[in-house]
Amino acid sequence: MSKFTHKATAALSKAFLVGACSLGLAISAHAAPEKAAANATMTKSAPVFLGDGGEYPFSSAVRVGDTLYMSGQLGFKDGELVEGGVAAETKQVLDNINSVLLQYGYQKSDLVKCMAMLTDIDDFAAFNEVYKTELAKPYPVRSAFAVKDLAVGASVEVECIAAK
Repeated sequence: MSKFTHKATAALSKAFLVGACSLGLAISAHAAPEKAAANATMTKSAPVFLGDGGEYPFSSAVRVGDTLYMSGQLGFKDGELVEGGVAAETKQVLDNINSVLLQYGYQKSDLVKCMAMLTDIDDFAAFNEVYKTELAKPYPVRSAFAVKDLAVGASVEVECIAAK
């Protein structure tokens, strides 16, 4: 083999190798997203609206995947706001939350987030005393707000999110 032929063969081999590698990388780059997408687990599901809120325009809960978003609960029992102030209302609110949880296959230990609204922030300590007796550690994360008014003259409203 002549020196010229050897150089030409080496150059062509190098060019072929570079081209083949480039083509392989291009194919891999386009195939990688499809492979990753095929292996990805999709957990999002369409919302399921639960309960009709009775005469009010809302659902009692909405389930998306394994997460349950609940409407705010007031201290209602048998269609009436319980008497006895914030402690009695808080106890009833948490009983009502538990009823919604059980109705849709969840339990208190599935709670991950709660939001409490109080018409008097001075009731915060009394609210917490009842809250601690009704829920167990580890407690869900929580926000608490003082609000001007709540529906039907309630002192406390709590809405929660549960997840399995």
